[in-house]
Amino acid sequence: MAFDPKSLEPELIFSTSRSSGAGGQNVNKVNTKVTLRFDVYNSSLLTAEQKDKLLTRLRTRLTNEGVLLLSSQEQRTQLKNKESAIAKFNSILSNAFREKKKRKATKPSKSSVAKRLKGKKTHSEKKQLRARFRPDH
Repeated sequence: MAFDPKSLEPELIFSTSRSSGAGGQNVNKVNTKVTLRFDVYNSSLLTAEQKDKLLTRLRTRLTNEGVLLLSSQEQRTQLKNKESAIAKFNSILSNAFREKKKRKATKPSKSSVAKRLKGKKTHSEKKQLRARFRPDH
């Protein structure tokens, strides 16, 4: 069963602040930067198993209290930044819940091994020829 991050939107907390960067007077007057907070520990919509998975896979992105913080300030409007922050959140959670593929152990084919060894041999012969014809030896 695939997990839908959109089901967690009621638990998202948004705050706004002034953006940095280009934008002239607009940046100095308007709170367009949006910060999204999601408390993994206190989420009532996640199971204990899902919380554990998020806490381990997102440990570098979480605060000590288990809160995921995302901010967006690329756009000029608060609404677009909010949409951008939600899109980032959905992407991060989708990746966190995606199952990793198991690596299948393989070995090189006989022809690729032979080709590699032949290349090493020709390289070695080239070096040997250079060593024989050196004028200072």
